[in-house]
Amino acid sequence: MNLEHDPKQSSETIEISVVVPIFNEVEILAELYERLQRSVAPLSENYEFIFVNDGSKDTSFLALQQLAAKDDRVFYINFSRNFGHQKAVTAGLDHCRGNAVVIIDGDLQDPPELIPELYQKYKENYQVVYAKRSKRKGESFFKKVTAKVFYRILKKLTAIEIPVDTGDFRLIDKKVVHYLRQMPEQNKFIRGQIAWLGFRQTQVEYVRDERKHGTTGYTFGKMLSFALDGITGFSNQPLILVTKLGFLISLLSLLVIFYAIFAHYVLDRTITGWTSLIVSVLFIGGVQLFSIGIIGEYIGRINNNAQNRPPYIVDTTNLKKSTDSSQKRAK
Repeated sequence: MNLEHDPKQSSETIEISVVVPIFNEVEILAELYERLQRSVAPLSENYEFIFVNDGSKDTSFLALQQLAAKDDRVFYINFSRNFGHQKAVTAGLDHCRGNAVVIIDGDLQDPPELIPELYQKYKENYQVVYAKRSKRKGESFFKKVTAKVFYRILKKLTAIEIPVDTGDFRLIDKKVVHYLRQMPEQNKFIRGQIAWLGFRQTQVEYVRDERKHGTTGYTFGKMLSFALDGITGFSNQPLILVTKLGFLISLLSLLVIFYAIFAHYVLDRTITGWTSLIVSVLFIGGVQLFSIGIIGEYIGRINNNAQNRPPYIVDTTNLKKSTDSSQKRAK
């Protein structure tokens, strides 16, 4: 389901939209709203905040309703269940109206105070201004290392230039948003989609703060799934790897066969051994399962897109008019 603002709201020109995915952030919503307002209000009086409640288990949605009741620049989209961070950002992008759109997480690890600097770069005619992390506070050594390795592997595997050490915190032009709405993949990797689109891009460095309250919603399993979305969505290198492995193992097997024949008929020494046989079978079987797994990841993503289900379901919102999401994307 997709939603649009009512005619009165749509007639107003919005300069800045801020899209904020929310998941169990009730403890910091008041501070988040205040810091966003202090950062954005001096830039333009025509702005909007779009909070997307991604199936929070706490009272985040109630807090968003209270904020919206006090400020008519605050809009909320409440999902019917948890659809994931990337789908929440997608919902916000589907419904924002700003000439410039800021994507920022709701946990305050990304400082709202950086928005004026992003906006300044935007006014210098950059259409994508992403925030690059120079330091990550409060995160484990394991997460820092795996994140660094992932971004560099992704950069090696993909033909497009996806900036390393960046998240979704960035400012994008409405033209970029327009094209993102035409990319209906189920397995979203928005920072990769933005990089794929191109346009004039630059960066602003910042220090990422540690999380103030609660725990991250990105478990190891979700991070692994997110990494797979990024790799399979923007690179065919894993499939090429499977092809190369198959060729290499076939070549090795052929060499072993030739050696066995040579040893039997020329050296008069027949190769025997239960251990070598089992090791060979297990090795080849492992490679086959690995290869099938990679191919399965791609097929699974094709199947998800072929089902043509809506990427998310909106339960409640203060956006007034309902329309079909596919019709809006087709425009």
